[in-house]
Amino acid sequence: MNRPSLEVADVVRQYGAAYLARYGSALSPEQSRALRAIAVCRTAALGGHATQCDQCGHCELTYNSCGNRHCPKCPGRAQAAWLAAREADLLDVPYVHVVFTLPHLLSPLALHNPRVMYNLLFQAVAETLLTVARDPQHLGADIGFLAVLHTWGQTLHHHPHLHCVVPGGGLSPDGTRWRACRPTFFLPVRVLSRVFRRLFLTMLCQTYTAGALTLEGHCHPLTAPVRWQQFLSPLRATEWVVYAKPPVGGPGPVLQYLARYTHRVAISNHRLMTLEDGRVTFRWKDYAHGNRPRLMTLDAVEFIRRFLLHILPAGFQRLRHYGLLANRVRQAKLGVCRMLLQQASATPSGPPRPQAAPAQEYPAAGCPVCQRGRMAWVETLRLQPALVARWMQPLGWDTS
Repeated sequence: MNRPSLEVADVVRQYGAAYLARYGSALSPEQSRALRAIAVCRTAALGGHATQCDQCGHCELTYNSCGNRHCPKCPGRAQAAWLAAREADLLDVPYVHVVFTLPHLLSPLALHNPRVMYNLLFQAVAETLLTVARDPQHLGADIGFLAVLHTWGQTLHHHPHLHCVVPGGGLSPDGTRWRACRPTFFLPVRVLSRVFRRLFLTMLCQTYTAGALTLEGHCHPLTAPVRWQQFLSPLRATEWVVYAKPPVGGPGPVLQYLARYTHRVAISNHRLMTLEDGRVTFRWKDYAHGNRPRLMTLDAVEFIRRFLLHILPAGFQRLRHYGLLANRVRQAKLGVCRMLLQQASATPSGPPRPQAAPAQEYPAAGCPVCQRGRMAWVETLRLQPALVARWMQPLGWDTS
């Protein structure tokens, strides 16, 4: 894939100082680390390696990645390794994709309390899916699923939601049967929505009562109990958005489907179009009008501000497994599921699914010049602290 002509790193390097002048006092340590990492990612500052063609002698330099999980250039290797590990967890059943979205009224509270609010989101969604699926009036089974947190919309506004990918069925309560969902129906979204709303607001009120919420800035009035109840009133009255997408299919396509969600960052470099006169133009999809492609232009400082809304707290796990796929029971439960699925199948299971390729540190590449030779590693390029300082000091960051 060709390198994009414009990257988020270009915006950070050119307008990071202007951003810091306007918003630097509110910058969190995680946001500061992300900006610094993105600015030097895959530059000579971080070192790298040199390769040379064994036929024509053509040389190329490849610079190291920053490894920051929010960098648009760095998720590929981690994604490949994770997908290779998860291939062993797939069941030969259709998979369902369910999305749970927090109402926009909760965004200020989530921005001031990201770790608390996002943990509540995971907890409420997990309990919702497991409880409704276990109900005999619905699926009547114990299910497992993967949940991935995204906090952005297409225009980089704050839009926290969970993508849940669920095998289309589960184990009966006594563990002796596999109960499959209907081909075009998993669980009723209205029931999911209302259970989700009730559970999340109950947990939120418990957290408020325990004094575990930071109520600063626009949220400060909520310290008064009367204002807190007024804040909750419209949240209790509105329908919360839960969306179930059509089934993904069996284990063949599900890995490629997961790759769209598991290690995504707020915006990819390939969506950026231009950076001119202090303004960034990028592509976005208008989901409200049939996924119509559109362009948006933002002031560069505003672009950086929106990008940084989606930097997660240090150590926060944005990808989690529940139910049958929970880490402590996954191997045993999946073994039972596969045995029951084989017993229930009246026909052969079809051709084996493709195995995910193992991640390679630096796979040998063909020479782009002579098209005959192979590029071989010939030299390691060391980290250059002086060059790091040259990048960082114009942005106003201490490099000591």
